[in-house]
Amino acid sequence: MNNIVDGIDSIRSISVDELKDNAGFLLIDVRESHEYLDGTIPQALTIGRGFLEIELKKRKIELDRPIVLFCASGLRSRYAALNLMLLNYSNIYSLQGGFEAWKAQGNPIEYPLSLSENDKKRYARHLSLQDIGTDGQLKIMQAKVLVIGAGGLGSSCLLYLAAAGVGEIAVVDHDIVDLSNLQRQVIHNEKMLKKKKVESALHTLRALNSEITVNTIDERITPENIDGLVDGYDIIVDCTDNFKARYIINDSAVKAGKPVVSAAVFRYSGQVMTRSNNRAPCYRCVYPEAPPAELAPSCTENGVIGVIPGMLGIYQANEVLKIILGIGDCLNGKLLKIDMLNNQHQLLTTKKRPGCQCHNH
Repeated sequence: MNNIVDGIDSIRSISVDELKDNAGFLLIDVRESHEYLDGTIPQALTIGRGFLEIELKKRKIELDRPIVLFCASGLRSRYAALNLMLLNYSNIYSLQGGFEAWKAQGNPIEYPLSLSENDKKRYARHLSLQDIGTDGQLKIMQAKVLVIGAGGLGSSCLLYLAAAGVGEIAVVDHDIVDLSNLQRQVIHNEKMLKKKKVESALHTLRALNSEITVNTIDERITPENIDGLVDGYDIIVDCTDNFKARYIINDSAVKAGKPVVSAAVFRYSGQVMTRSNNRAPCYRCVYPEAPPAELAPSCTENGVIGVIPGMLGIYQANEVLKIILGIGDCLNGKLLKIDMLNNQHQLLTTKKRPGCQCHNH
């Protein structure tokens, strides 16, 4: 018992004024989730004390990173700081007086988003996952994703992003629904034949999740309009079906520093790749030039089994969710190839190509 008391007494404290004068600290609110409803200090991470050690390790926080912990009054944060010191974190402080002291001085307070009772029911299976939980679901609900193409790939990708609760989704397409689309483009149905694909997608997504925002953009992607579209979103999903569009999307995403997830299908097979950081190769690194038309026939010419674009679109949605949540291993520097006819999966390593524009961004 004396050792614990001695340990607590050794924890360094920092005052509210000292905290305000030093912007170099990583600030962590270690209160319980229900306490966040009263607000928190702006830019603080909200990590309950019971998950603190696990979360810092997951986020790869350096052992010598200056960290300030705070709770309601400054007591629980000292015990939390002691636990971190025992794990060799060497630059830990506890905020004197905790959040109450911050609030008493009239300092700015940030009110984090919270889940409604309906949200808790809808996303219950997400909330049960340790890597998602409430904080992760709130990240999903604040994300903005641009999906270009509402065809085979876009159909399943859009459906699962909407089901996951992505807060704002933009659907870009300039085509209309044709009977031949319904074999694989499951976001559309017979009632929407001859309607704009973006209108059809909006109708389906609203029926699935009325709480999200869906923006429709009835345009064909061009070098002139792509930058304006990419600018308003966090993550770009390339669900197009031709090399010209893929290069336009890739170039804009690279220039803007935005993550982009791209997929393509052919007969019974498909592939997906991701570029979510500047260290990863881009689409032009892997495919410097479009192959001749005779070597890359369209689905109209060569056909495609309906489940392939659905499966690859789901892979794309999964990559998007991992990027939003910061979990798992994304397909950066990797090309996942899937052959559904022979039940084969290949994970190929890709590298930046010397001279490619992605090296300069």
